Amino acid sequence: MKTLRVELGERGYPIFIGQGLMGNAGLVAPYVKGKQVLIVTNTTVAPLYLSACEKAFESFDVKSVVLPDGEGYKTLETLNLIFDELIGQRFDRSCTLVALGGGVIGDMTGFAAACFQRGVKFIQMPTTLLSQVDSSVGGKTGVNHPLGKNMIGAFHQPECVVIDTETLNTLEDRQLSAGLAEVIKYGLIQDCAFFEWLERNIERLMRREPEALSYAIERSCQDKAEIVAKDEKEAGLRALFNLGHTFGHAIESGMGYGNWLHGEGVSAGTMQAVYLSHLLGDLTSGEVARIQALFERVHLPIKPPSVDEMDHSTFLALMAGDKKVQAGTIRLVLLKSIGQAYVTGDYPDELLQRTLMEWR
Repeated sequence: MKTLRVELGERGYPIFIGQGLMGNAGLVAPYVKGKQVLIVTNTTVAPLYLSACEKAFESFDVKSVVLPDGEGYKTLETLNLIFDELIGQRFDRSCTLVALGGGVIGDMTGFAAACFQRGVKFIQMPTTLLSQVDSSVGGKTGVNHPLGKNMIGAFHQPECVVIDTETLNTLEDRQLSAGLAEVIKYGLIQDCAFFEWLERNIERLMRREPEALSYAIERSCQDKAEIVAKDEKEAGLRALFNLGHTFGHAIESGMGYGNWLHGEGVSAGTMQAVYLSHLLGDLTSGEVARIQALFERVHLPIKPPSVDEMDHSTFLALMAGDKKVQAGTIRLVLLKSIGQAYVTGDYPDELLQRTLMEWR
């Protein structure tokens, strides 16, 4: 087992990474406050891992709530199902929530924990690659709105993150590829050596070789933990994690939540950011080709939906509604080179327009 730490002073917490951690009672017990535990999961994960997770908390008064699966259910309406269980079962403010599932479950459980009785504790047990390397770490929680992704939420840090890499054995191939989009992102924004490692080892990850997966998860979490420790609430540096996300969120919203997976939107959105970076004179054509090739090797889309599916004006309007917009300016994460990202709202509008028209 590997142990990392997100350094946030008294609110810092460990990230445990290893095989067979799901039912480890001794690992999670120290991070439970009080006696009441509510496990929040979904209809896909519950048959696979709910029983093992319950065993880890068998010394507590543990209950569970099973939500419908999918990005389309990441809503205030679904969130109320968690509150119904908490209030109906008379949970108090010393309770602990456990997020057992992917990014949707983690985001909603964390948001419920932030809101219930003005804040209770929660534990992340991510079961998808995307949630293991990204959404379970850093304390971003929330739900979607029909007009924008993750527009309603809060920063609320978990007590710990338990990453059982064996859960990836049951992950669908499409979900694995979507998770790799976020892994590739870390190499692009600040870790050129990791990007080069991915170029050499990406097929090992696609084959789900345990050693390679464990290393990629650890490296991704380490990169994220370092930035979160410096910029918990995205005042500056943490915004680099949004590479491709303003474009990608527009794709997810425009196509209807769940039709494109988050990682698929990020992949296509990152390539739009890459193309714009090239038009600005930063990335070379060779770097563009390397990045595109890596996404293609994991079977991810490199371009957004066709104009017939989502027209140019709709795409731009959805980008303008993203939560990263400031004073009417769409702020984007772009690349100076592989491993060097920056945030800017200072780019020629005609080049953004050209990107949206040409990279389709």
